[in-house]
Amino acid sequence: MTDGTDRPHGPQPDPAPGSGGGYGYPPGPISGGYGYPQPPEPAPGDASNPYRPEPVPGGADGGQGGFGPPQAQPPLATEPPAPEPFSAAAQPDWQAMADRTEAQRRKRRLLTIGVGALVVALVAGGAAFFVLHGSDEPGKDPVTASSGSPGPSGPAESPDAKTPEDDSPTVPGEPNLLRDRSGKMGIALGPGASLGELAKRTEVRFKGAADSYAQGAEAAVDVSKSFTVSTRAYNVAETGSRMAVSQGDGDSYAFELGFEVVGGKKAWVFRVQTGDKGQAATAQQVVVDNVDTTRNWALLTGTYDAEKKTIALWVDDKQAGQAQVSGIWAGPGPLQLGRARHHGIWSAAWDGPLDHIRIFDRALGQEQITGLKNNKLDKKTKPTHSWLI
Repeated sequence: MTDGTDRPHGPQPDPAPGSGGGYGYPPGPISGGYGYPQPPEPAPGDASNPYRPEPVPGGADGGQGGFGPPQAQPPLATEPPAPEPFSAAAQPDWQAMADRTEAQRRKRRLLTIGVGALVVALVAGGAAFFVLHGSDEPGKDPVTASSGSPGPSGPAESPDAKTPEDDSPTVPGEPNLLRDRSGKMGIALGPGASLGELAKRTEVRFKGAADSYAQGAEAAVDVSKSFTVSTRAYNVAETGSRMAVSQGDGDSYAFELGFEVVGGKKAWVFRVQTGDKGQAATAQQVVVDNVDTTRNWALLTGTYDAEKKTIALWVDDKQAGQAQVSGIWAGPGPLQLGRARHHGIWSAAWDGPLDHIRIFDRALGQEQITGLKNNKLDKKTKPTHSWLI
């Protein structure tokens, strides 16, 4: 049986001895090939066949075919060849890959931290435009903001003293003791006095009663020398005598600053005592009754010039007047807020809030008091004591 090429197809019988099988290899389909398959016959006219060498004369097939004497064949492999050794160059650089991964992780972490910090900064910056500040009118809720709570006609923050690290208006651990921002003298609140917090501003509030006051630990003013006493005041009372700041706890005050009805008119008053018994005949005063004294903030400032022996009263930054005195009686006792001593008893209870209370050891002039009103004091004009600034 053939496959169309005149070659036998299917199983063939073993060849006869000498028919072309070679050295133990199974004979191929064509004798004389030593078991290797023979290349196809060349086409007619093809003189050369690279797959079939020329016959060797005198060969075993009588010069008609064969490939010369048999050549030694390589031994059959009994084991698979040893594998190529593993190339180190082909192995990944695990350390380098780990370093790159760690570097990328650090970069992402730093980027996350940077973005977070930027977001916080932007939020904080935006919130600054909506900080609340206190209203100038007592009892009103805080309103939307400005750079600071207004003073009589300017921001409430005072540059006349270096701001300490602790900006609390009271002594740490003592919520009822006003902290002296320029000196070392605290002022203790009485039972009827309280603090009002209005964002960046704190005020001490008095209700016009006998227990509504605040008292210093000692005298804040040496009345034998020049001085200035000043406070921002809001008076609610329409009648009577109402003293915002005074000094003394004996028979009489040494000085007092506040509101009083004088000659039937509501007025601001700065009064000093020149005699040791506190008699009206020995008191000297400056009064201003041509301004609104009720339910309006006013900066009240009293001065004493020890050389000229004159006292003066300023409302905001305008001098209301002055008076000649023989001197001021140095009565015993500490600084008082919200009351004054008259004939050995406490009276003149203040009704309303106070803040920006300051004492200077000199008599301020027009330029300094204008700076005081606008919170733009020069560096040389520093208070010896200040509270609620």
